[in-house]
Amino acid sequence: MESNISEPDLEIKAQAEQLRRGVQAIVPENGLEDKLALAKREGRPLRIKLGLDPTAPDIHLGFAVVLRKLRQFQDMGHQVVIIIGDYTALIGDPSGRSVTRPMLSSEEIKKNAETYVDQLARILQRERTEVRFNGEWLGELDFAAVVKLAARMTVAQVLQRDDFANRFSTHQPISLHELLYPLAQAYDSVAIKADIEMGGQDQTFNILAGRDLQREMGQAPQAAMFMPLLVGLDGHKKMSKSLGNYVGISEDPLVMFSKVMSLSDEAMKEYFVLCTDVDLEEVDTLLTEASSGKSNPRDVKRRLAREIVSIYHGVPSASYADDEWMRVHSSGEVPQEMPLVSYESAISKTGTVWVCKLLVAVGLATGTGDARRLVQQGAVSVNGEKVLSPDWEPAEGVLEGAVLKVGAKRYVRLKR
Repeated sequence: MESNISEPDLEIKAQAEQLRRGVQAIVPENGLEDKLALAKREGRPLRIKLGLDPTAPDIHLGFAVVLRKLRQFQDMGHQVVIIIGDYTALIGDPSGRSVTRPMLSSEEIKKNAETYVDQLARILQRERTEVRFNGEWLGELDFAAVVKLAARMTVAQVLQRDDFANRFSTHQPISLHELLYPLAQAYDSVAIKADIEMGGQDQTFNILAGRDLQREMGQAPQAAMFMPLLVGLDGHKKMSKSLGNYVGISEDPLVMFSKVMSLSDEAMKEYFVLCTDVDLEEVDTLLTEASSGKSNPRDVKRRLAREIVSIYHGVPSASYADDEWMRVHSSGEVPQEMPLVSYESAISKTGTVWVCKLLVAVGLATGTGDARRLVQQGAVSVNGEKVLSPDWEPAEGVLEGAVLKVGAKRYVRLKR
């Protein structure tokens, strides 16, 4: 698409500059400016699409990167359209997988979708968020309509995807229903008349397929905006709950703060850019001073942690988490690096954790009797707070990333 901006529009340039922050790629290159100019010319909000398969309902900072970009569009007056893939989840998105993904039941999809909608409200404006389920239109297609739609995409196109190409070349199975997934997701863009679609780089093929199908069906093709995949707390793989390297946006403020403080110094810039609103020039100054020894890198990381916690819990909670973290770590008894131990085996069916069972599970007590004695002696603390009762049973989410300490020198950091 050729640019429709004949002369520089300062308002559009300013908006585009803000929206381009942290964006990995835009297709076509001038697509964002063109769509913003179109909206101004036609006097209407743009329709910004994000498709979700409700397979993992807990939203973490990695997923929030895209949601925060959507919020920027909303703050400029545009409409966000969230597509809950209740119908495509029955297929299972094969993106980036070397094996077929399992299909979800209708009950699982409904439960996950409800959780998503609740959590989206923590970031997005509800009045500028349209939530749709793609079963509305995909469920209405009969077999003849599916065949007719499939005629608009070739097998060669689909096999250009790295995941399919790799599986095909290594003689691993590719089910026919997987080939329909990018077509179904592309049809979502047609159904809602999307102007822009957002997504991570792992969705590149699916989003570009939406452009192609819109063009095939007589619509103006959507612009595509790709956000980078946020590296998890391990510093290597993308943030994922299944990998345990995530920071959930609904987690306890102190847990969030502690997790961010466990980041490597090298990861700070990425998190400042993608997870906060701190001015980029200020970010560069903070990091330069830290690397030159002019300031303490730990204090810069505390600023990062406060900014992130403030977004999801407010400034008072962030300040409290900062104070608590410093209180736990300022005595010198608890070092920055400590054993990271799973407490998965101590979680009950109801989602709570009995403190005595927890101490045994992480190796800080020889049995529940020993654990009970330690608690009664006042030797056990969590994030610096003394555990007062051996019957304490916190929800398991409270413990994620927490420091569990027994006596003066035995401590672990907890992970699920």
